Order: sequence, then structure tokens, then C-alpha cells
Amino acid sequence: MDSPNFIDYVKIMGRSGKGGAGCMHFMRAKFVPQGGPDGGDGGRGGHLILRGARNKWTLIHLKYRKHIFAESGQGGAGANKTGKQGKDVILEVPIGTVAKDAETGEVLVEILEDGEEKILLRGGRGGLGNINFKTSTNQAPIYAQPGEPAIEKWIVLELKLLADVGLVGFPNAGKSTLLSAVSAAKPEIADYAFTTLVPNLGVVAYKDYQSFVMADIPGIIEGAAEGKGLGLRFLRHIERNSILLFMVPADAPSVYAQYKILLQELEAYNPELMHKNRIFAISKADLIDEELQRLILAELPKHLNPVFFSAATGAGLSELKDLIWQTINAN
Repeated sequence: MDSPNFIDYVKIMGRSGKGGAGCMHFMRAKFVPQGGPDGGDGGRGGHLILRGARNKWTLIHLKYRKHIFAESGQGGAGANKTGKQGKDVILEVPIGTVAKDAETGEVLVEILEDGEEKILLRGGRGGLGNINFKTSTNQAPIYAQPGEPAIEKWIVLELKLLADVGLVGFPNAGKSTLLSAVSAAKPEIADYAFTTLVPNLGVVAYKDYQSFVMADIPGIIEGAAEGKGLGLRFLRHIERNSILLFMVPADAPSVYAQYKILLQELEAYNPELMHKNRIFAISKADLIDEELQRLILAELPKHLNPVFFSAATGAGLSELKDLIWQTINAN
């Protein structure tokens, strides 16, 4: 996912099709000068539909489609002819896309599976023709229904990456290095903050030809839940991960202090994230000796029980993958 091409947020004006009007018509023929009503129904307006597509990883294909309108239904006709249905518009989106009302923030639909289709904006129903209103006391109704109006609104589409494990840590915690060490992903790696500007996904091979998906989320900083740094732009990607792997580098001034800040930022953004299963790992373990490891462990509450690892040397990676696999399959 190159930075210019990874688009995880778009705002569009969507409009479904309006329903066609019902027809007010009476049968007329050479030998039937005063036939009964035969006005047909109007056609349904087109829906605006989202469809999950596993081959799409970004919303870039919708970035420049600001106005997306479905076709309106056609009106009914005489001889009880129903109007043509408006053509639906189907938008293919990555799995994990959420559609929200841009004004209220209400979630309209979520796409969680490949091929899943959900109606985002429903087309208006066609109006009934006057043939539907004929009764024993009203043999010649002179009215028909108009079609239902279209639904038009501004919609926000957000992509929340689906992954088995999401990497959570400060910039330079070694998340990209870990992802590149355990998968075929090739994220940008450098010794400065915010090297990762877009989320990266990697498939991690495990024992017996099994695998799991790991997501490298751009680094969190203190105040991210309030929009500081990369802020809210990428925190939403954490919501879709099955488990969270908290990473703090071994050379941090205080490992426990950084861990607590990460927890606080996630809780401030979405308290529901605190219920996710999480693993705590200490990266860059090659920079410290066993004595410093003991000092770090002494600072931490016993329930944390971190895994020390080094993506550079490979030390501890097998243990870390075992723990991730066990946690993913614990439920």
C-alpha cells in the first residue's frame, strides 16, 4: 500500500432513484368505448448498494466520484403495463468498510464479508396505477399514486482494516520491522518518527501451513485520541483487529509508562477496545542484557508477563508467534 494510493476515507453525495408514477388510464378500443381502468404501476427507483470485494484494499476508486446517483423508475402505462425499474448502482468496497451519515454520524451499513451486499440508499417504490383502486362502488377511479421520492444524503465511507492482530505502539517501537521480519510485507523502515504513514498488512506463516494476518498501524502518540499526530485518522483501524499486540521498545525511558499511555489513548478513543484480547511485548531486546530485562520486569505488574523479542536478530520471534496464535484461537 503506497501512501498516495491508500485512501481509507471518502465523502460522497449519494442519491437513490425515485419511484415512477402510477398511470391513470382507461381502456379504450373500437368496440369498448368506455372500458375500465387499466393504468399500470410505476417502476421502483434504483438502489445505491455496497458490495464487499476482497480484491480491493482502498477506497481510492471512489475518491473522485463525488456524486453517485441511481436511476429513477419509469412511470406506468395503459394496458396495465408496469414502468421499468430504475437501474441499481453497486459500489464495490474493501471488506471492513463502514458507511455513515455525514451529518449525524449514524452508521448506515457495514461490509464484513466478500460478496456481501447491503442497500445503502433504498430506491423509492413505484406508485400504484388506477387499476388498483377499482372497487364495487368506484368503477372508474380517476387517480393514481405518485412514486416515492429519492433519498439523497452526504455519506462518509471509512475503511477499517480487518486483521487478526493489530500492532499498537509509539513511533519507532519497531512495528514495521517486526512485520517485515515475520511476513513478506515490505513497509518503509527508518530511524525517525512516523515512518509508517499508512497501515500495512502482512500474512504471517505459522506451523502446519497455517497463517494469520498482522496489521502495522501508524504510531500512536500521547493525545492521539484528541487528534494529535496522525490522531483519529488511523485509530479506527485498530477496531477491526481480533487481538492487539502492544509494543514498547526496550530502550524506552519507562516501559510501563509508555504502555499505560497507549492504553489511555485507546480507551479515550473507544472504551470498547479495552475488552479486546491483548498481548504485551517488548521489542529491540537485543539492545539490553539480562540484568536490564530483570529491572524492566520488576517495574511491571506481574499480570503483564511481556514477551521480549528482537526483530533484528530473530530472538523471541517464535515465542511471540506462538502466543499470538494461542490468543487468536483462545475463543
